[in-house]
Amino acid sequence: MGLASACKTVHVGRHQKHLKWSKDEPPVLTISSGDTVTFDTIDGSNGQIMEDSDISVIDSFDLELADPVFGPVFIRDAEPGDALKIEILDLQIANWGWTAIMPGFGLLAEEFPDAHLKIWKLDRESGFAQFNDKIRIPLRPFLGTMGLAAAVKGEFSTIPPTDVGGNMDCRELTAGTTLYLPVQTPGALFSCGDGHAAQGHGEVCGTAIETPMRATLRFTVCKDCSWVTSPHFQTAPRTTETLSLADKGRYSVMGIDADLLEATKKAVQNTIKWLVATKGLTRAEAYMLASVAGDLQIAEAVDLNNAITMSLPLNIFDSEANDVCPP
Repeated sequence: MGLASACKTVHVGRHQKHLKWSKDEPPVLTISSGDTVTFDTIDGSNGQIMEDSDISVIDSFDLELADPVFGPVFIRDAEPGDALKIEILDLQIANWGWTAIMPGFGLLAEEFPDAHLKIWKLDRESGFAQFNDKIRIPLRPFLGTMGLAAAVKGEFSTIPPTDVGGNMDCRELTAGTTLYLPVQTPGALFSCGDGHAAQGHGEVCGTAIETPMRATLRFTVCKDCSWVTSPHFQTAPRTTETLSLADKGRYSVMGIDADLLEATKKAVQNTIKWLVATKGLTRAEAYMLASVAGDLQIAEAVDLNNAITMSLPLNIFDSEANDVCPP
């Protein structure tokens, strides 16, 4: 029997979750290199926010319960110095999701002290989430969290990312992408969660379109890859067939400051101003839209002041008028 025919597909269920990274977390599954695993995950709220929730749920939200991960999976023959190759084969989202502004959380937390919650209907057939009657967001599912156990002993929050992955919230980790993570402990101990239906680069308000997800991943141990000391990934080529909307270009807003974080905040603040002035949104709506559809990028970081851009694709808007100062 050849290696390919010996590989199998197995499953991790919603009940097989944990809230801390630890190399002492007992694995729920043991697999071999080349095997495929399906993961049924609930959303990043850990079920605290539901399809019928209203704004009152934010008042009782327990951050200690947020960002559950599902696993861990022990991969035979994975040893420190190796890399774990994770092929993202398929990502299936629920028919609903949520985005929230939570007091004290997000890039502009000091400017948005009040709670806001948006429950989305996700039209998986058409491939869109409707923001309002003039703005729709293409669905681009990905797992916000994929990671391994670190070598250090102890229990660690699932919220911050680390060199072995975790809550990276990288929108490029969608179906067709291959992720490589450095193995620091025997068996690697892989877990994942935090399904997103769509997100901009930056997730600036602190949440994307959060949703339950079924993920299908294939694992391969790459021996002696000591140069992989942080998450690496390779995306698949995008073709016009994969684009759900015709490209209409992007509108970008820049933030300038000697401090990189302050320049980033300015880029987002200026984007919010543009959206409020030209798209008829409230500041809270503009902040959430920037989080699920706006992309942050460093334009330059060498000329004393940093230049950060935030851009939005113009094809999400029904209107053809996208000037900063419309007549």
